[in-house]
Amino acid sequence: MTMTTDLTGDTPLVFTHSAAAKVADLIKDEGNDELMLRVYIQGGGCSGFQYGFTFDEQVQDGDTEVITDGVKLLIDPMSMQYLTGAEIDYSEGLQGAQFVIRNPNATTTCGCGSSFGV
Repeated sequence: MTMTTDLTGDTPLVFTHSAAAKVADLIKDEGNDELMLRVYIQGGGCSGFQYGFTFDEQVQDGDTEVITDGVKLLIDPMSMQYLTGAEIDYSEGLQGAQFVIRNPNATTTCGCGSSFGV
């Protein structure tokens, strides 16, 4: 499934312009225009699940694609069930620069921001 988002459409999650710009910079640094950012959920972390990010050159069967400003974000079907309605952003502040996931499905989170429970 391919979703193109302008942040106003009906998409399974929000991939912000700030996050897309940072991913575009990272892809440029890697020198491979075929790269896409994959966001996934895995067991572990102090709250039960944790978020992961990796680059991928392949869209897998069942992946959800969200495109913002020409940058593709990929989510596998298992992870999508936990990320529906979430916002993936990139912020720079006093805590440093980082990708931030605001997930309405998370009932508990930890202080590090990379672990959650449902």
